[in-house]
Amino acid sequence: MDLERKLSDMGITLPAAGTAVGAYVPAKRCGNLVLVSGQLPMKDGKLLASGPVPSRCSPEQAKAAARQCAINALGMVKAYQGTLANLVGVVRVGAFVASDNGFTQQPQIANGASEFLIEVFGEAGRHVRAAVGTNVLPLDASVEIEFMFEVA
Repeated sequence: MDLERKLSDMGITLPAAGTAVGAYVPAKRCGNLVLVSGQLPMKDGKLLASGPVPSRCSPEQAKAAARQCAINALGMVKAYQGTLANLVGVVRVGAFVASDNGFTQQPQIANGASEFLIEVFGEAGRHVRAAVGTNVLPLDASVEIEFMFEVA
């Protein structure tokens, strides 16, 4: 499967990878896995969704932001490896959602990333996942997601 062609056919251009803003690396290969550090929903240098869900960010906006996190993660993998050609599938997604007290729909927000990855990879996009709520995320983002991909 030519992932880059599929993404292009979907009208998606992968962003240039950002740099680490702390004492960590944005991506790392371990055996046949590439782990991608938490991705914020940045597009064209701007945060797509900020604040807790649902008081400052609607669940729909947060779900779209989760999708952008997945797009950014694929951009990070491409930047790290130089290609997506050896990307086999998705192993794990860990979603963090800035949430108001009492908000319990974090899995529906995380579906923005999960559904996108299944659309891109087909069955190989199905993955294990955690979706948790937190009081605040870096830059006041509504969503942050980390990823684990399988490579050949």
